[in-house]
Amino acid sequence: MTAAIPLAVPRLAGNEAAYVQECLDTAMVSSVGPFVARFERDFAAFVGSRHAIACSSGTAALHVALRLAGARRGGVVPVADFTFIASANAIHYCGAQPLLVDSEPVTWNMDTERLHDEITRRARTGRALPAVIEVVHLLGHPAAMEPLADLRVRYGIRIVEDAAEALGASWGGGADLAGRQVGTAGDLGCFSFNGNKVMTTGGGGMITTDDADLAARARHLVTQAKLAGSGYVHDDVGYNYRLSNIAAAVGVAQLEQLPAFLAAKRRIAARYAEALADLPVSLPPHAPWAAPTWWLYSVLLDEDAADPGRVVDLLAVRGIHVRPLWQPLHRQRPYASAPRLRGTVAEGIWRRGLSLPCSVGLTVAEQDRVVAVLRAALGPARGTAMAMSTPARPPGRGR
Repeated sequence: MTAAIPLAVPRLAGNEAAYVQECLDTAMVSSVGPFVARFERDFAAFVGSRHAIACSSGTAALHVALRLAGARRGGVVPVADFTFIASANAIHYCGAQPLLVDSEPVTWNMDTERLHDEITRRARTGRALPAVIEVVHLLGHPAAMEPLADLRVRYGIRIVEDAAEALGASWGGGADLAGRQVGTAGDLGCFSFNGNKVMTTGGGGMITTDDADLAARARHLVTQAKLAGSGYVHDDVGYNYRLSNIAAAVGVAQLEQLPAFLAAKRRIAARYAEALADLPVSLPPHAPWAAPTWWLYSVLLDEDAADPGRVVDLLAVRGIHVRPLWQPLHRQRPYASAPRLRGTVAEGIWRRGLSLPCSVGLTVAEQDRVVAVLRAALGPARGTAMAMSTPARPPGRGR
């Protein structure tokens, strides 16, 4: 039988086994061990941040970062409507309420221009302003940060970057942040090392910041807010959010390979872009000012193309794992009544979006197979008799 092609699986081809064995040989398997500090140091150097604090998950990193940034009970934190639910859950953990902001079609990220205008209107009319904004860099593409940077300067609003899906992505020419990686533009950045991310620790996360005080407070909170010394003295409500030495050992080995992983992701994206050019799909975003990583290579089916659910089923029968995109948060039961800056872009992305297999180790032959089966599922290519009329493009063309 033909082997299945998964959506996104880790590649463990470096020093992972050797470093984990070192943890086992020294019995340093908990959060106390040299690999934790090494992982934090190496990660900070890679992304260009002064400090990095390892956590047990990306969601844990978001929770602590939002708390430190000022998310409080009764407050409102703007966040993208179109994102994985963990982005909103971390806000809820702090007792705050998410303000769901529609996407914009160029990057599929939060419409930061629209949010800027809304907060400016609120300030002008004397309404309460959010203490913090959580901006998600969705699917490996950086968000437009300039409007948020202006809000930080004008109103002192702190910025937490949810970079869980975008490790290695950066801003390019034409952006005020040219040369900077995601997770280093706000007050705090948050990353995830879940098994399907570009690199993994099996499950883990990281907080980044240039602020020494925020870094020290984050490190304190993720270790149960325990004061230094032999006694069990705690001065705050903290969390058991530290990463284990074993997981950090895997992270160090993965980080050694990360440049190669990112290069592979970009090669896969380039091959998909060429192979899918004549199919009734819109390619994923690539703004001229961004250097995305295409964590999940996601396309939008044309309105008159096959139903996305049917395409998922057809490819599954052939052993190819394709995944629909998330429902917008306003469609999720916990956030159905959350306040919104409404629009239709997020809905359009969700209704027509699919993520294609894009593991770092995806072979050319496997990618060719994905394209061939997808081509068969979608029917005639553009330019044939069935596709002579130009269909209305769904939002998010991006190129």
